[in-house]
Amino acid sequence: MKQSVALAEMALPATGVPTQRVATVDGRAVERAEWVRRVQAWCRAFQRVSGEEVGFYFEDSLEFSAALWGAWHAGKTPVLLSDLQPATLNQLLPTVGATAGLLPNAVCADVSQTSDNVLQPLQPLDMQARRLVLFTSGSTGKPERIVKKVAQLDAEMHALQSAFGGALDASPPQILATVSHQHIYGLLFRILWPLSAGREIGTRFARYPEELLEQLGEHDNAVLISSPAMLGRLPEQLAWGRVRAHVKAVFSSGGPLSAQASELCHSLLGQSPTEVFGSSETGGIAWRRRAEQGDVWQTLPGVDVRLDADGLLSVRSSHLPDPDVWWDTADRAQPLQDGSSFVLHGRVDRIVKIAEKRVSLTALEQSLQASEWVQSARAVLIEKPGLPERVGMVLELTEAGWQELLAKGRKAMGVALRDLLAPSVERVALPRQWRYVTQLPMNEQGKITQQNLLALFDPVMPQPEWIQRSDTEACVRLQIIPQLRVLDGHFPAASLIPGVAQLHWAVNFARQAFDVAAIYSRAELVKFQQPILPGDCVDLQLKLVAETEALHFTFTSDRGTHASGRLLKAH
Repeated sequence: MKQSVALAEMALPATGVPTQRVATVDGRAVERAEWVRRVQAWCRAFQRVSGEEVGFYFEDSLEFSAALWGAWHAGKTPVLLSDLQPATLNQLLPTVGATAGLLPNAVCADVSQTSDNVLQPLQPLDMQARRLVLFTSGSTGKPERIVKKVAQLDAEMHALQSAFGGALDASPPQILATVSHQHIYGLLFRILWPLSAGREIGTRFARYPEELLEQLGEHDNAVLISSPAMLGRLPEQLAWGRVRAHVKAVFSSGGPLSAQASELCHSLLGQSPTEVFGSSETGGIAWRRRAEQGDVWQTLPGVDVRLDADGLLSVRSSHLPDPDVWWDTADRAQPLQDGSSFVLHGRVDRIVKIAEKRVSLTALEQSLQASEWVQSARAVLIEKPGLPERVGMVLELTEAGWQELLAKGRKAMGVALRDLLAPSVERVALPRQWRYVTQLPMNEQGKITQQNLLALFDPVMPQPEWIQRSDTEACVRLQIIPQLRVLDGHFPAASLIPGVAQLHWAVNFARQAFDVAAIYSRAELVKFQQPILPGDCVDLQLKLVAETEALHFTFTSDRGTHASGRLLKAH
């Protein structure tokens, strides 16, 4: 296996073959000499601006790489914005002295001025002094600033080459990607590692599986740099069989890859994905291939792990700011006897990843609670086998919120709430399911538990759309979706809502509508006149007799009355 070139020397003309291919763009080979000239042009451009930090946002990975080294050689610190959301721009742009790429008032490199008397020779970088800034969500939900020394990036790049380079060096592949180089994973795997190892950087980017299939068909020797979000939704009906032989390796990082997604990728692309575990803060920690290692993670070269007093994983490596200090993660783990491998058992913080986007559940709650519609908000991560992870939100509404819900309806209310979050949260990470309650569910100790919140998203009952609410009367509209668990198993020959479930619904929605805690033990005048079936949309009318707390209920739809009766509380 050949050695990687240190990042400090990457752009120096004397350290590489001028005709070495750095990238292929639209079928044209870009050689090393041309890339170095572009680095020099960017260096000259950045030397003309004031301030130390430069905001970066590029879609073109080749231009990004040249601007990155140009900034370092100009003594600047690139600040990589994770997205172009208005809230991101408003918060971060005022903190930088200049911008580059697709950002407002961006600096441009004049590549036409490339004569030796204009562009100064480049000197080796001081890898301890030169830095890079990335942002990721902290525990408060605000972008958390992470400063990386070039020395840290260099150490991680060498670890990747040591762990995986041998399999790629024999026949250098074309890198195809579905992840951005603006994040640490894409930066390392598409830009830094390939350049230092003498391979082409990843200039091809696929947003959809169909694009990926087309690009794989154009290359006989490809490495895919992807994410759990893409690998978990590869459509089986596409003609993956014709490109299986083209795929030499698949890498996945940025979030947990489910066993089902790993098996799907292995089946369709012929490769068990190499998963890389780590974070923006820690850098790479470990890797695994499920087909070979199951749930066991193997540490990357140069990385030490141990458990702290709370059973959480701690790491020590040159990827961290201080290579001699242990870094405590929020990941529970079980180390294995060899000391260099472990099994993960979940996280303890409230930062979750949706389609590789780090989302602070606390920040979502705080944003919604700033609205006049919301008294309290609780976010949960909904995980179901075979389905993508998503955020669910339980809201205790104010009186103004209930009025808005009644006026708008559930669908329009959900859109309005998502609009409140849109300026600060990427679309893929916005809550997808909403539950509206008069009081957040609590256990016997008066605590709001994850279990009680998640129970609101379990389709035992239909989701309510309140048509009318007062102190003693209410009407709630219920859409009977086929996925309701209550439809399963009660009547083998037909799917319908059992009478006992209808009584349970009447009590449950009455407790949501009225300030009543009565336990109902008797039913009178109950009539089940026609079945409630999947696809029905029924209205449940509720009336509370204040003196006795007796509850009258009626289920109706366009087909007429389904059931009615009266429930009496226990004596």
